Amino acid sequence: MSERLKSDLSNEEVIEDLTKNLDFSLRPNDVDDNNIINPEIKNHDHNAKGDRNETNEADFTDIPLDEPENSKNIQSEDEDSDTDVDELSLKDAEMDLTDDQKEERRVIAEELKVVGNDAYKVGDYDRSIEKYTEGLRICPLKFPETRGILYCNRSAAKMKMENHKKAIKDCTKAIELKENYLKAYLRRAISYEATDKFDESLEDYKKVLELEPSNANAKSALVRLPPKIEKRNEELKTEVMGKLKDLGNMILRPFGLSTENFKLEQDPESKGYKINFKQ
Repeated sequence: MSERLKSDLSNEEVIEDLTKNLDFSLRPNDVDDNNIINPEIKNHDHNAKGDRNETNEADFTDIPLDEPENSKNIQSEDEDSDTDVDELSLKDAEMDLTDDQKEERRVIAEELKVVGNDAYKVGDYDRSIEKYTEGLRICPLKFPETRGILYCNRSAAKMKMENHKKAIKDCTKAIELKENYLKAYLRRAISYEATDKFDESLEDYKKVLELEPSNANAKSALVRLPPKIEKRNEELKTEVMGKLKDLGNMILRPFGLSTENFKLEQDPESKGYKINFKQ
């Protein structure tokens, strides 16, 4: 590890010194739309890597399921900033690094994660996203768990900024890197529900219950989501039937007919439909 890491400088001064000449350090205003941590996590809930202890992963009361609060840092879903991570370039760069150099970059990424966590705790979500992204651009691909935590933390910040579509992408990436990542499944479920993707949300909550059968949020969602799905499906069916009726009237009009000449009846037993013609 570099002797610079052992100095008496602050975390941020060390990080700025170590990253200023790295190929993958960020420009000052780099911010991403894709990722985030667990809201309001207390210091004692973090392990040595800055992530919460796995035994407490399911404690997600700090992010309400309905996301009621309006953050002052709301970011547009369509706004693409420079926070995407070019893993191909990162892979190419790693080919020339020694194991010691890769480890030093991992340590820098861990420090950046801590800075991001601190920024998150005080509500500076832009800065937290920036620091998590810097960590992702520095952390070697050979450390998937560290990278998975950075993606998951970044998703939590994006959720606070109500950028749920980007948060979903980060949670998905975190799950790819860290199998059975409970917090990532739970955050993605919340973001899916926030974007009206109820079926996908329900599936993630089911996965959460597989990983932690006592999870209260997931249990509540299994009661709450099915009626939403049913209502949504009925609304879609009504909309489709209306469009079909309009199309049918357009086709039948030259023959002096309309859809009013046809009566659609549902069979109470089979739940299927039959059409009866009437003059």
